Amino acid sequence: MTAFRCGIGYDAHRLVSGRKLILGGVDIPHQSGLEGHSDADVLCHAIADAVLGALGAGDIGKHFPNTEQSIRGISSIEILRHVATIAAQKTGRVVNVDATLLAEAPKISPHISTMREKIAAALAVKADAISIKATTNEGLGAIGRGEGMSAIAVATVEIE
Repeated sequence: MTAFRCGIGYDAHRLVSGRKLILGGVDIPHQSGLEGHSDADVLCHAIADAVLGALGAGDIGKHFPNTEQSIRGISSIEILRHVATIAAQKTGRVVNVDATLLAEAPKISPHISTMREKIAAALAVKADAISIKATTNEGLGAIGRGEGMSAIAVATVEIE
């Protein structure tokens, strides 16, 4: 019997100088990057948590703890590949992902197509199964002041 499950994921990271800005697996030119144990890709982290949630498989911290030095600086695309492996082990597959990035800058729209391709490849789905949107926080809160970025994602997974 086939079941469809949904999961939700959220992540936020502080912007700091001296780091690359990686979003959706894409290196985006910007004066600062996101702070974190991995490459701090908030978009991929939210998607990973959404898929893991749909699978009932915990969260990203369970599978990639920030106390594990051997994974320091790991690519979040690699994290998504691991999440796809977990789905396959549970006889599941990602059906679709809908994600929104919240950031005041930089402009994300020129990079969305490449992000969709990279995320889709990591999750072993077609790019049209990945939706990425971006919005600002209208100057409100830490994200609105440009101190960080966050992302929220919903994933649908089919399990046989």
